[in-house]
Amino acid sequence: MSKKIALGRGLKSLLSDTPDTDKLDEAGPAPSITGGMSEILIGEIEVNPFQPRQQFDQEALKELAESIKIHGIIQPVTVRKLARNQYQLISGERRYQASRLAGLKSIPVYVRSANDQQMLEMALIENIQRENLNPIEISLSYQRLITECSLKQEELGERVGKNRSTVTNYLRLLKLPPDIQIALRDNKLSMGHARAIISIENSESQLYIFKKIISEDLSVRKVEELARQLTASKGESTPIKRASGNNSEVKEMFQLQTKLSSHFGTKVNVKSDGKKGEIRIPFLSVEDLNRVLDILKL
Repeated sequence: MSKKIALGRGLKSLLSDTPDTDKLDEAGPAPSITGGMSEILIGEIEVNPFQPRQQFDQEALKELAESIKIHGIIQPVTVRKLARNQYQLISGERRYQASRLAGLKSIPVYVRSANDQQMLEMALIENIQRENLNPIEISLSYQRLITECSLKQEELGERVGKNRSTVTNYLRLLKLPPDIQIALRDNKLSMGHARAIISIENSESQLYIFKKIISEDLSVRKVEELARQLTASKGESTPIKRASGNNSEVKEMFQLQTKLSSHFGTKVNVKSDGKKGEIRIPFLSVEDLNRVLDILKL
């Protein structure tokens, strides 16, 4: 016997009928529904403004449209009624868009009542469970639920079936530099790489490691190692001596140490007494030494 998947409090409760919106009071009766399903003209349906997925693969849409031409829509979309002959998608935008491409005049739907918060929650949950959203789309959706629906992270976690740490990690992605967010959005960077980069607070160091990931095809494990090295170097007290109380010189030397650590992908120690000093570049293995030598072009 196949195991039954529990929808949990989130999706199960959201898909039940809910209080009508203000417009719905004037909408008149819903169309007759047989077995909970109805057939509605595509022109009467508008897209979901809360749709978390911002980009659709056009080739995949065309393939789905061809399938729909032959087999029709196997799974109905879900809509809410706004007014007479006016509906709004809750979930199933790929099927909706593909149906338009296929030239369908009407499509099968489930009609539900939902307010804006429930629309956003339904769209998010349906997409997470049925679609492969990229990490940035998920992060933006989580952020919208928190800001627009006044949810705490614990409550959000309950809605989407994730623990708080997972929710927090997704939200932290939105603090990464734009270049890294774009790479995540375009699936050029994995969530594992991003989690390692997040542990570094300095944006310049984050971008440095990101560029190394792209240029050298670094594994997640290697990125985690680089991140630990950079974090450790910042966690230690600076070895730069405060000579003659010259704060500007100390600041410059500390900035140099940080810049060198980012450049070499390892903690670099800079010692100076104001007149002379030394720069130490540690390495973890022969392979790591060769990496440093390559950077020095030796």
